[in-house]
Parts: sequence; C-alpha cells; structure tokens
Amino acid sequence: MLQPGDREPLRPILRVLCMSCILASAALPLDADVPPWNSFRGPGGQGQTTARILPLEWNETNNVTWKTPVSGRGHSSPVVDDGMIWISTARTDGSALGVVGLDLDSGEIRHSVTVFRPDHVEEIHSDNTYASPTPVAADGRVFVHFGRYGTACLDSRTGEVLWRNDELVIEHQGGPGSSPVLFEDLLIVTCDGADRQFLAGLDTATGEIRWKTDRSAPFRPNPITHRAFATPLLIEFEGTPQLISPGADQVHAYDPRTGSEIWHVRYTGFSNVPAPVYADGVVYVCTGFFGPELWAIRVDGSGNVTDTHVLWKLKGRVPETPSPILHDGFVYMVANMGVAACVDGTTGKRTAVLRLGGNYSASPVSGGGHLYFCGEDGMTRVVRPGPKPRVVASNRLAGGIFASPAIVGNAIIIRTEEAVYRIESPGE
Repeated sequence: MLQPGDREPLRPILRVLCMSCILASAALPLDADVPPWNSFRGPGGQGQTTARILPLEWNETNNVTWKTPVSGRGHSSPVVDDGMIWISTARTDGSALGVVGLDLDSGEIRHSVTVFRPDHVEEIHSDNTYASPTPVAADGRVFVHFGRYGTACLDSRTGEVLWRNDELVIEHQGGPGSSPVLFEDLLIVTCDGADRQFLAGLDTATGEIRWKTDRSAPFRPNPITHRAFATPLLIEFEGTPQLISPGADQVHAYDPRTGSEIWHVRYTGFSNVPAPVYADGVVYVCTGFFGPELWAIRVDGSGNVTDTHVLWKLKGRVPETPSPILHDGFVYMVANMGVAACVDGTTGKRTAVLRLGGNYSASPVSGGGHLYFCGEDGMTRVVRPGPKPRVVASNRLAGGIFASPAIVGNAIIIRTEEAVYRIESPGE
C-alpha cells in the first residue's frame, strides 16, 4: 500500500493508461512571450491570454494532439509550467488525494503522487469532488490544496513532497473549492467553512503560517450561510497590491503581504464560487447562491464602502458557479443553466443574451479573439465577442467538463471527467 509521498501511480484509483494520440504533424511551438498558465484562470487570474491563434474546431479525432485518460475524480483545472501539466485528483471516496504531472508535449504521465490519506472525510456535494481546488506551479515547485485535508508543496522535477500543512481544518459542508493564490513568497489559501472563516498566508519554502486573518463579516445564525468557495483575485491599484476575496455576505480586499483588510462591501449571498474579475479600478463580483447578482465596485476605498463604492448591481442570469470574463470593456458570463449574457462594464446594462444550451460549471477563457465556454455535456461553445456576441463553433469531447481549461501557446488544455486533452490546429 502506498504511503503519502510515494511516487508510484495511485493504484487503483489513479491507475493511468497514457494514450498518446500524437498527430502526424508536430505540435506547434509555444509562444515564448505568453506567460505560463500556472494557476487557476491563468496569468492574471482572469482567464485571459495574449495568444493570437487558437483552434476553433475539434472533436475526438480532429485537432487532438494527444489524449491521456486519468482515473480518479477531480474538478481542478490543469496548470502548466516548465513543460509539465499538473492536476490534482482523488479517490471517489476521498481516502486518497494526489497530484498527476503530464508531459506537455507527449501527454505521458511523468508523476503520480499520493499526497494525503485522510482518516475521515466529510460528505461532499454531488457537484463537487475532493480534488476541486486548482494547483499552482512555479519555480520548480507545485502547490496543491485539498481544503481541510491539507496543503502541500512538491518538487516538480522529482515529485518529492517537500512539505505538508494540515493545520487549516474547517467544516466545508460540501467539500473544498477555493484554489490557492501565489504572491511573492506566500501561498494564500481561503478557508470559508460553516464553522470558521479566514484566509492564511503560508511560507512557500516551509508551509508555515505567516499570517492568518478572520473574516470581518457579521454572519447570519444558520452556519450553512457562512460558507464560500471562491478563489480570490490579485490586482494592483495605484502601485499597491490588493487581494479581492468574495466570501459569504461580504467581499473583502486584503493586503496580500500581511492579511490586513483594506475595504469590504456587504451583500446578501453565500456559497460563492465565481472568482472576481477586474479592470480600470473596478472589480466585478458575483454575490453567491440564491438570487446571485453581479456588482461593480470601485477598489479605491477603505473600511466599509458598501454605500459609497458600488457603481451598479445586476440581477438575473448571473452565474452561481462559472466566473465571468472581461473583453474590451464588456463582462461576459454564463449562468449555470446555459444562458450567457454580455454586459456593458461601465453601465451594467445587458447588450445581449445568448442561449448556449447545456449546464456550466467551468469558467470561460479567452484568446485568439474568441471566448470559450466549456459545458458539463463535454461541449465547448466558441463565441465571437462583441455587444452582440454569437456562437461560431460547438465542439464535443467524450466526458463532461467541470474544470476550466488552460491555454498554452496555440494550444488549449482541457480536462474532462475522463481524460486530459491537448487541442490545437496544426499548421496555423
């Protein structure tokens, strides 16, 4: 039986059959000018890339450079660094939690490591997994987070576990969700449980807690309304970094170096999942389940700025799970049930509603002049943005898509419930 830290395949749960379907043509070279997609929603944390050319059409046999089946369950998004793709995964019952590293060029599995073996696990929501938080990969290390079950750092070259931290125990009541964020020499994790709500900055070298900040929101009596699962967004405003972190009934801005709160805005909503997006001094935040709204908030305040810094609020057709995405001053989003909208970022007015069909959990990405919406039915709708956006392609893969895709050079990396794909158009 494997022990935590063993670098054998996770059998039987992660018994991986690498099925490299390398196309006859060589993979396109990666654009060195494009920053690595090494964390949730990529460089900048907003699902955007500067890639100029991305594939518009694909299926199981067309424009698939390789496909590698991966056992176990996980909704963590693929991240890419130094020629490797990383995902976290777990046994269905949560009794083993691990990380898998695939070669970017071939799809071959290079590492499969069991990181934690919890003695007891909470029941998770039917839409969740025990490996939903997305890893972070940088500077020869991979950071994985499994919520209450622990956070760890691995050497990306050897797969060796360098440190573990299992001090941040909360009651998720639904399973882990928020992904870690890397800032300088800190790994920042969000812990919004039914019992405790806080953020913590871990030393990337040791895993020790450097700071820990409790949420300042006054909570409602029912503990279930205290939970949240959103990944925070790092921004810079007038030369100063801010960590924008939606939580239950309140969004907070923190100093990522110290954890000190800068400002907050009150709303009504919990079980927040969508990550915020930001442009030109304004952050756009989804308020959570049960009547979600999209709020536009100026980030130049301090303290409680609920009455002074909220520019507009939008109700209806606001996502409960997928994050919004910005493009040329417009906010694009898809509600869980497949209705997409284009919203003017300045006025908060909808300019278009687009019925994509299907259900959605993954957050959209943009590149090559298009938006990509991946559905739970395995279909990716490619949308041409604009005040009146339209679908230009619909591409189906086997297995549902719950993880947000990654973009590397001219390739899209998609994780389905069954496999990881590298998709690109040869010769473009």
